[in-house]
Amino acid sequence: MKRLLIIDTSILCIWLDVPGMEGSGPDHDRWNKKRVGEKIQAGMHDKTTTFVLPLASIIETGNHIAHARHSRKERGDALADLMRKSAEQQTPWAAFSDQTVLWSAEKLKLLADSWPELAVQKLSLGDATIKNVAEYYSQMGYAVEILTGDQGLKAYEPRVSVEIPRRRQRG
Repeated sequence: MKRLLIIDTSILCIWLDVPGMEGSGPDHDRWNKKRVGEKIQAGMHDKTTTFVLPLASIIETGNHIAHARHSRKERGDALADLMRKSAEQQTPWAAFSDQTVLWSAEKLKLLADSWPELAVQKLSLGDATIKNVAEYYSQMGYAVEILTGDQGLKAYEPRVSVEIPRRRQRG
């Protein structure tokens, strides 16, 4: 089965060395530069894995870079490079254009209808869109992993369904 890694803001900031964003997640499941690097490298070596940068992750990471204490230009260049790779669909990146269906008027209305209840559950609007990206790719047949230090968002990761072979009926 094809695998898909959706990269959340928390992980993207760690990977890009955004000042002030060196770690994420609870103590028992802490993400740092070393762990993120190992996970990304493993995905790059696995030819069945595709990486996805959701629009929310791009925007939120850009905001963190713009407000960083230092290294804004260098971190901005690094994010811009990943954005180009995604736009150009360079392996292992999925084309960003695949996600445009999620921003249609109909999908935006669905998001508007569903998000207030998600907000009550403390799921941000950005995370709600990442949840939608995960569901979209899961419906396309990918085994989806949301790469995040946020346990709340991780809980929305689609479960891989295992098809149970049907028994032949005799008759």
